Amino acid sequence: MSTLNLPPLTHILEILQPILQAKNLALSYGNRPALCGVDLTLFPGELVALLGPNGSGKSTLIQSLFGHLKSAGDIEWFGKPIQKWTPRDLARKVAYMPQAPGYQPGQSVVEVLQLGRSPYWTGFGLESPRDAEVVRSVASQLSLNDILHRPMDELSGGQRQRVFVGRCLVQEPAALLLDEPNTYLDLKHQVELCQLLRQLAKTQSIGVLMASHDLNLASSFADRVVVLSQGKVVASGGVDVLEPDKLSEVYGVKLIQVDRMAGPAVLIPDFQQ
Repeated sequence: MSTLNLPPLTHILEILQPILQAKNLALSYGNRPALCGVDLTLFPGELVALLGPNGSGKSTLIQSLFGHLKSAGDIEWFGKPIQKWTPRDLARKVAYMPQAPGYQPGQSVVEVLQLGRSPYWTGFGLESPRDAEVVRSVASQLSLNDILHRPMDELSGGQRQRVFVGRCLVQEPAALLLDEPNTYLDLKHQVELCQLLRQLAKTQSIGVLMASHDLNLASSFADRVVVLSQGKVVASGGVDVLEPDKLSEVYGVKLIQVDRMAGPAVLIPDFQQ
């Protein structure tokens, strides 16, 4: 029996049309550069982890990609420059979750989820049967059915974070831009969320760009990683680019690598230094 010689994933991605292509992005806050010549691509079906310490430019980059911040350089979504997208049309394709999502006082979980369907509403803002179906499906995926009618103010931080992720998924996006979605989640729910995002990427060809502080969680779930430092990309590629020496310099703390029998290596602080 002959063996099929399949090309590596990187070669397969090269022949696909990227969901997102950003080139030479630059942005400054006054005299302080926040992004310096950043290039980034996102393909259907891949989960990309955006890593870096506080102040490295992760949030600025994600906001620029969604059009919330105006940066120099070129950004194309689905082959069309971002300037040619209306906010409503882009929201039907791309869902964005900021670091600190908000809600109105008194809103229930289901009301927050329903807002994710707003790009599809008619002028009267009426919910269609399709809207209700999608909300039910996402609530089930994220185990929110038991709290659908509870006020957001009564939820834990972790529960609220899952609701905000759900609001993004209700948009039925082709791409997700998530700024530290694991905030407030305990380890179990962090893993479950990453598993869900990976499943969505693989089964629905959704491109996921997720900012994270957790190097080891990212290396366990991401197809690619992009490491930012002082607004510049200092490493990009498979999880093998997460080299201890380079990351020690980026994070300002000595890291060592602990090899495992299977899966990516684990990076931990060197407490013996």
